[in-house]
Amino acid sequence: MTKLRRLLLLLAVFAMIAAGCGSDGGDSDSASTDDGATDESAEDDAMAEDDDAMAEDDAMAEDDGEGHSGGAADVIAAFIYIGPPGDAGWTFAHDEGRKAAEAATGATTLFIENVPEGTEDFANAARDFIENEGANLIVGTSFGYMDDMETLAGEYPDVVFEHISGFKSNDSNFGNTFGRMYEPRYLSGMAAASVSETGQLGYVAAFPIPEVIRGINAFTLGARAVNPDATVEVNWTATWFDPPVEGNSAQALIDAGADVIAMHQDSTAAGEVAEAAGVRWVSYNSDMSAFAPEAFVTAPVWDWGPRYTALIEAVGDGSYTPGGYWGGLSDGVVDLAPLADDVPADVAGQIDDLKGQIVDGSFHPFAGPVNDQDGNEVIADGETPDDGSLLGMDYFVEGVIGSAAG
Repeated sequence: MTKLRRLLLLLAVFAMIAAGCGSDGGDSDSASTDDGATDESAEDDAMAEDDDAMAEDDAMAEDDGEGHSGGAADVIAAFIYIGPPGDAGWTFAHDEGRKAAEAATGATTLFIENVPEGTEDFANAARDFIENEGANLIVGTSFGYMDDMETLAGEYPDVVFEHISGFKSNDSNFGNTFGRMYEPRYLSGMAAASVSETGQLGYVAAFPIPEVIRGINAFTLGARAVNPDATVEVNWTATWFDPPVEGNSAQALIDAGADVIAMHQDSTAAGEVAEAAGVRWVSYNSDMSAFAPEAFVTAPVWDWGPRYTALIEAVGDGSYTPGGYWGGLSDGVVDLAPLADDVPADVAGQIDDLKGQIVDGSFHPFAGPVNDQDGNEVIADGETPDDGSLLGMDYFVEGVIGSAAG
């Protein structure tokens, strides 16, 4: 109930009381008694109505009628994307997460696509969201946005900035989020090796940064767990999203003998080339099986919805704490898409068992001994690398063909 309505109700009560007190004539005593009782009842009813309305208002402040908490529903979250949501890949997965979080929280979400790294475009987009749209949460979904987000977080201390895939943060309003994609990458490598006839696998890769290198290594270790002689040849594209370049890179690997193509790219181009060539394909980001159903083996996939929901809720209730979030199979931010029917049953069983062991912490894809591609031991037998080592990984493991320097 509005303050005006409450005021009018109280004035009405006072008016009824005043009318009762002003009665005169021979029946004044009995009238006063009757009117006084009527006025008291009216006052009680009015006050009860007012209390009910106040309770209703409080409830409305906490719930928007669709089960959304008021704090989260007041958040305006703006997402800045490196590519188009229709890519079926990286940006598509983020956009699905955005929509899921909006539905779960009642928050307002906004987005802009195709914002390049290393330009003024990112900062301009963020400022526009903040100053003209009232955004109080900015999510930047590409590694190259990191330094700009750090600067903007200092400029806008009342806005939360969450960077995807980076490593920087501050102690107030700037944090980072990522997932342990190396976990399903390892499992996808097992599946890839199991359907390969030659043991020669190819990998179409974007940029030589730790995130991508770590994924290639995990895929290779998984493949060699099934076929110790398997190799993974890497072809760098220097782009996240460029379908013709990605397709050409996949074709070059196929021409060199690869009969399974994996990827760290944002489009379906590698899969379409693989399908046309009659070889197999491990996609990334989402289940892309519909785009190359004969080639598709499986895919390491993202589910950003729960994490974005948690971020919005934290901003809404004031509990946001910056830092580094690195979720894995255990909390669902990463997963493995269904396996193709021709993945051998024994390998499918091993994949399922190892997935459970990764979740319960009894198996780690990078548990030693692990050698680099030159045969030097980089992780000793019985040892598991810490997160810092994984996040800074800059070498290829044994079995990878290509340079980690790009």
